[in-house]
Amino acid sequence: MENGEESYRRFLNGDESGFEDVVKLYRSSLELFINRYVNNIYVAQDLAVDTFVYLITHSKKYNFSTPLKTYLFMIGRCRALDYIRHKNRIRVESVEALGEEKENMLSDTENLENRYIASEQRKTLYKALKKLPQDMQVAVWLVFFEELSYESAAKVMKKNKKQVDNLLYRAKKELKDILKKEGIDSYDA
Repeated sequence: MENGEESYRRFLNGDESGFEDVVKLYRSSLELFINRYVNNIYVAQDLAVDTFVYLITHSKKYNFSTPLKTYLFMIGRCRALDYIRHKNRIRVESVEALGEEKENMLSDTENLENRYIASEQRKTLYKALKKLPQDMQVAVWLVFFEELSYESAAKVMKKNKKQVDNLLYRAKKELKDILKKEGIDSYDA
């Protein structure tokens, strides 16, 4: 399977399907990421479209020095923050909704008991994650859910690698403390 950079190069060379591949590859995760800031999936979808439009209209700005996913998330973050500034409010997506979405991705071959246990563990984790400050939530989301490198997450968050590392270290510690208060000594998901 092609990665986003290869598809985007195809688009720049005149193959319209290259951009369709980029959109298919990154649309969902970009929308969910933007939604972490704006707390409205419809607004997040509009901002994701704006991000892709920016990628088309400013094609010369992307120089392939960073992964395309990182570049898109950087633009998406800027779009989300501009929207928030315009609306004068900051919200974070409901973590419970993400738990339900992740639950739907479990394979049909798992038995009901395992699905229930995994679902409850995820809900507990997402509720604990929601209690963290927004920067920590975003860092955890980018590194552990979107699987970006620390460097890429730092670019998206406009921080340096050490700041992201510190945020993740503190987030893990706080999550462990929160889960311990909830009566969960270890989390195995």
